[in-house]
Amino acid sequence: MAKTSLIQKANRKPKFSSRTVRRCNRCGRSRAYMRKFGLCRICFRQQALRGEIPGVRKASW
Repeated sequence: MAKTSLIQKANRKPKFSSRTVRRCNRCGRSRAYMRKFGLCRICFRQQALRGEIPGVRKASW
């Protein structure tokens, strides 16, 4: 879990657009963020395994 202060700071409008920090919508993690889903890799994997993300399923071969 990310610190609430860092999440609040990321929600503010940055002085320059290149300073935008993207964070996971569920846990607030800043690293390994996937823009298409708005989630970090950990939350993405958990939701994909539970079948909560439409069109995504675990690969098995």
